[in-house]
Amino acid sequence: MAEKPLSHIDAQGRARMVEVSGKPDQRRTARAEGRITLAAATAELIGQNLIKKGDVLTVAELAGIQAAKRTSELIPLCHNIPLGAAHVRAVLESTSVRVESEVTCVGPTGVEMEALTAVAVALLTIYDMCKAVDKSMCIGEIHLVEKRKEPV
Repeated sequence: MAEKPLSHIDAQGRARMVEVSGKPDQRRTARAEGRITLAAATAELIGQNLIKKGDVLTVAELAGIQAAKRTSELIPLCHNIPLGAAHVRAVLESTSVRVESEVTCVGPTGVEMEALTAVAVALLTIYDMCKAVDKSMCIGEIHLVEKRKEPV
């Protein structure tokens, strides 16, 4: 089976932005998630809202939403997409925080990168807010859970 050529590479091997203006608008949704592991004592501080920088989960959720909206400024070949919604949820567990995102738009291209960026930045925000009390934190498991498109 022949490999499909990369859509972001032109015939000369140079990076390019994919042409999507001829594609029909569709309702597009992408969901992503990831996790940051941390010490149990850090999870307890987060749960009691005792981290000095503030409410870790709420700030992380807001950072993720902001990141989804600015993905095209961070990832060079991403299209600037008008988002219909960006939802980010940070869930505290015993020794981790799981972050989930769901991003939607109506347009000619998907929102996978926006959903993944939302999760990554939310996790980085948690790291930043907790780094003074926990040197063992580890960000990982960032992945696309689902993407779908429907006619409008």
